[in-house]
Amino acid sequence: MGEEGASGGRRQGDGTMVGQCAQHKPFGPLLLIHLCLLHPGASEKPHPTPRLPAEEAEPLQGIRGRSVELACGSGPAPLVVLWSFTPLGSVVPRPVAVTDGVTFKVEPGASALGIVSLQNSSLVMRELREGARGHFLCQALHASDDQLHTTYSYFTLAVLVPVSKPQVWLSDASPVEGASVMATCTVREGTEPVTFAWQHQAPQGPGEVLVGVKEPMLWLDPVNRTHLGWYMCSARNAVSGLSSDRVFLDVVYGPDKPVVTVEPLGLTEEGFWASEKEEVTLSCLAASNPPSHYVWLCDDTQVHTGPTYVIARASRAHAGLYTCLARNSYLDTRSQTSVQLTIYYPPAGQPSCAVLPAPAAVTLLCTWPGGLPTAQLQWEGPYGPGPTFPSNATWTLTAIGLPNGSVFTCVGQHPALALPALCRATLWEPPQSPTCRTTATVGDQFILLSCEWPGGAPPATLSWFDAQGRPLGGSSHSQAFHMLRAWGKLAGREFTCRGSHPLRIPDVQCQLQLEAPQLTVAEPRVSVLEGGEAWLECALHGGTPPIQLLWLGPQGQQVEQSTSKFVLHSEGAQLRLQIQDADPAHHRGTYQCVAHNAVDNSSRSVLLEVLRYPVPPNVTISRLTYRRHRREVQLQWAIQGPGNLTGFLVQQRASVPGPGAGAWETAASDIEPESRDRQLGGLDPGVLYAFRILALNHRTTGHPSEVKTPVDPPFSAYPAVLGAAGTGMVVATLASLLVFQYAARHPQVFPRLSQWLVPMEPRHQQRGSREGPEALASMEMPTSTPSSDPTPESTDDPVNVTITVTATP
Repeated sequence: MGEEGASGGRRQGDGTMVGQCAQHKPFGPLLLIHLCLLHPGASEKPHPTPRLPAEEAEPLQGIRGRSVELACGSGPAPLVVLWSFTPLGSVVPRPVAVTDGVTFKVEPGASALGIVSLQNSSLVMRELREGARGHFLCQALHASDDQLHTTYSYFTLAVLVPVSKPQVWLSDASPVEGASVMATCTVREGTEPVTFAWQHQAPQGPGEVLVGVKEPMLWLDPVNRTHLGWYMCSARNAVSGLSSDRVFLDVVYGPDKPVVTVEPLGLTEEGFWASEKEEVTLSCLAASNPPSHYVWLCDDTQVHTGPTYVIARASRAHAGLYTCLARNSYLDTRSQTSVQLTIYYPPAGQPSCAVLPAPAAVTLLCTWPGGLPTAQLQWEGPYGPGPTFPSNATWTLTAIGLPNGSVFTCVGQHPALALPALCRATLWEPPQSPTCRTTATVGDQFILLSCEWPGGAPPATLSWFDAQGRPLGGSSHSQAFHMLRAWGKLAGREFTCRGSHPLRIPDVQCQLQLEAPQLTVAEPRVSVLEGGEAWLECALHGGTPPIQLLWLGPQGQQVEQSTSKFVLHSEGAQLRLQIQDADPAHHRGTYQCVAHNAVDNSSRSVLLEVLRYPVPPNVTISRLTYRRHRREVQLQWAIQGPGNLTGFLVQQRASVPGPGAGAWETAASDIEPESRDRQLGGLDPGVLYAFRILALNHRTTGHPSEVKTPVDPPFSAYPAVLGAAGTGMVVATLASLLVFQYAARHPQVFPRLSQWLVPMEPRHQQRGSREGPEALASMEMPTSTPSSDPTPESTDDPVNVTITVTATP
């Protein structure tokens, strides 16, 4: 036996076989002798093998399906080795294999132990089976000093079985929370002891080992929602360990009381609040398996279905009690939670700042009413902040030492606004000093004393006092009024308005004195020519209260702006009256400029004279004749005597004998003063007209001329005859020239005339000699045209010329 086989029993954990299987050969006589020594009994009646105490047996372990090697002693190689096996619970050994060092023999029944082979003296079993559990005995025959002796090796082999894959069984895969659930982990096989371990993994969490649970059964009593998730069992023995597949335990529970959240988050004593015009999200979550179905109610009215209700733009109408209803459809259970949602909205506009005067102090007033909740207001000034007030902040502080232009800021805070709202008040004294004036009421029954000192913050305080310093009524801000009854003794009285301001020391004042009006006129007498323009001027000097200034006409009536040809021009203390297109019949007379107030009245007179222009010279008609078949007349005239004139006026009427003559009508009026004749048209030939003419000097009309009727002009043929004769001579001359030209070109037609024109022939001949035969031929071509009459005209016929002259008168 080699060194490896002599090392004693060895467990082959990797399942490989040690050594090679020997060739099976028949045993010789020596092997049989040894077998007889080892087994003195018959083969059918095994003889018990001597045994050693149990504690001398070497314990070994093997794993089913793997390999194990049992070594038979140590020392020199034995002559014969016999392996026998005694199953557990039996006392009869069974032969397994025998070898003489050269060959080995394995009993057929040894296959129940696995695949058995001998490697030297070691027994090797591959693919170990559970039937190999028991006691193995190795008997070895040794020869030493020519003597034979036997050695024995005892082994107790335990065959270990790996655990199979565990399986988990749940008594109820979907229990209701509070029930009892048992989880069982089973393995089909595995050498005891087998230890178990449980692992739990929540649906959305890491795996968790259940410490302290090592039994195959896991009791969940009572089961709750924390038990929901995946369960896995692990089984392990001395050989191996495996884990089961995951099994899901679906614990049914809920719904719990819903939890409502509001975003953006704003908490109040009653619930939640959100700002107006912003997006508000109400979320509801109720722990439940299966998940809950949600319904949202607002003041008992359903507004949404689902866990999240979004209000895109919150308004005040969205405020109310919101209830989230959660329902578990599997268990048909319900729960609900109600929250109060309040919509916050800021006050309208911006804070309003004002400054009010106080004795030697100022009062800062900041108001910002409305809103939910009310805004918090606080004043901040040069010397630090003031107290905080809701909706209305009033802060009074001394004015001593405050510089002109001090700025105070009112800060308004509201939870619905991201930034504070501001208003500012600046302390400044009003400019200049108070201004006093008086005004009379309608009818001048009362006189109103007015005092004004605008500007400033706070506004100035004004009060009226009489000449003795006694106050007249109470005080007021920026403006002060006092009413006096108008009566005759007010002229000359003085009144004082006193103004005070916290930043103005000492007080300032203005005074006024009631006075009667005083008038002056520029000219007491104004003269203007007729049709001209007159100006009447009146000026006011003094008078308190303000004066009502007006003009009265010659008849005592008031001149209004709308009166025809009258224009009033008011310029400060002056009132000018413009009279246009002056007419002596309507505008001549005395005008009154009247001024009156509640104290007294005053008037001044202006005399207006409207002068006429001189009478123009007389006019006589020198000629009046018809033209164009009595549809027009030619009028000529002359003036008599000196005088200014600006034009003439021609009048006409139908001349009817007797007293029934028609009225005079204007025939022409736009006649220049240098003209002495006029052609008038548009007459009816069947009507006899009478004409007269008048001279004009602006608006002054001269005496009319005598009345005349037009006459026909005298007849004269001499101009007509001269005209006709001249015309005839021109026509005769043109006709003679045409005849002479024709006779020159056609001598055969007018032979006599051609003889008179003989001096022209040599000229033609000379031209013909220069131009050649073609020129002569061209001159003769007209006589040979087919259209000419072949019969020659008589040269003896006379030529008649008729001249007609028509004379038109």
